[in-house]
Amino acid sequence: MAILDLVSLGEPLYELNRQPEGHYLPGIGGDTLNVAIAAARLGSRCAYVTKLGADIFAEEIRAVMQRESIDVSGLREDPAAPTGIYFVTHGSGGHTFTYRRAGSAASLITPAELDPRQIASARVLHASGISLAISATAAATVAAAIGIAKSRGVEVSFDTNYRPRLWPAAQARGPIEQAAAQADILKTSREDCTALLGLSEPGAICRHFAALGARAVIVTLGQDGAVLSTAAGTVQLPGKPVAAIDATGAGDAFMGALLAERVRGVPLAEAADFANTAAALSTLGYGAIAPLPRRAAVEAARVAGHLVA
Repeated sequence: MAILDLVSLGEPLYELNRQPEGHYLPGIGGDTLNVAIAAARLGSRCAYVTKLGADIFAEEIRAVMQRESIDVSGLREDPAAPTGIYFVTHGSGGHTFTYRRAGSAASLITPAELDPRQIASARVLHASGISLAISATAAATVAAAIGIAKSRGVEVSFDTNYRPRLWPAAQARGPIEQAAAQADILKTSREDCTALLGLSEPGAICRHFAALGARAVIVTLGQDGAVLSTAAGTVQLPGKPVAAIDATGAGDAFMGALLAERVRGVPLAEAADFANTAAALSTLGYGAIAPLPRRAAVEAARVAGHLVA
């Protein structure tokens, strides 16, 4: 019987988020870690798999995971490599990420450092396009983890999360599609698919990934909400109007909330609507993790019919 709801795999990063007055607010981020913490705050039992450096940033990341009740038994350490850092700046076009992660400890992870028993103990394994992009060994580790999950009956969740600064579309498309083809739940975005596939129409995007083998496809559309496509049909999820401050972790908040509901047995369409609200609430504060909502806030917003901080 599973003892974990979610095992998430990727790279955690130390975050510096520029505030309106100009100073940088410290925090922790990294897409797959954000997903794990989002799910944990909603009641899921989560573990995170990565490699950290032996530095002050790693110490803070580990401390945050422990405060958020994330199982850290899958953390590995490389004293010779740094923990990655990223900066978030804001402008009229939204937020911009600037990374200092080349040669990071997480990028040096290998398949041999996985614990198959931990993956087999979970309901869901989650990874992303960023997990694939940071290095060849990290990509091999994701592939190995997916292989373990599929062989043990563990559902696979995958987010395309394409970052052109990490790799060009021509290089990224193949590995991302290979992972997406094995996903029980695939999340992507219109922005990702325009860059990767030359597709922007949600229906065409859903059909593309379903043809590859993805069982459920979710296309996020920013303020326009999301589209969910399964063998049972397609559901349009309207956007949740909100005076957003920082959308840094909104997509990860959506995925974490969706998976938290999924492991509770909630139907996927209802879980996606819950996730839509959680994602909107996550934009009401700065940083990737600090504004991730608790269950009470999400449920209150859904009952009220409007968003509450």
